Amino acid sequence: MEIQKENRNIHDHQRRQMAAKFELKRKLFKAFIRDPDLPTEVREQQQYKLAKLPRNSSFTRLRNRCIFTGRPRGVYQFFRMSRIVFRELASRGALNGIKKASW
Repeated sequence: MEIQKENRNIHDHQRRQMAAKFELKRKLFKAFIRDPDLPTEVREQQQYKLAKLPRNSSFTRLRNRCIFTGRPRGVYQFFRMSRIVFRELASRGALNGIKKASW
């Protein structure tokens, strides 16, 4: 694997760890912000705290990537590999329980 593709996977892994770490805080701040019964000042404080969290801790910044090639498109989420690698491994018989359909 090329160094650049390896770095993409490393950055993606770091983002996933950070998102998991700050998930509870983000949900708490968002719940405060959405509550219409709270005073405006409290909601603004929570909005400020949410904005101060690291950007990479947001789940929207995650990207499904192939764990073998780093390819961002055509990735099967269940297997975490691209369609190209999946087909190659399935053709070789390297994936248990997967075989080419024929009827």
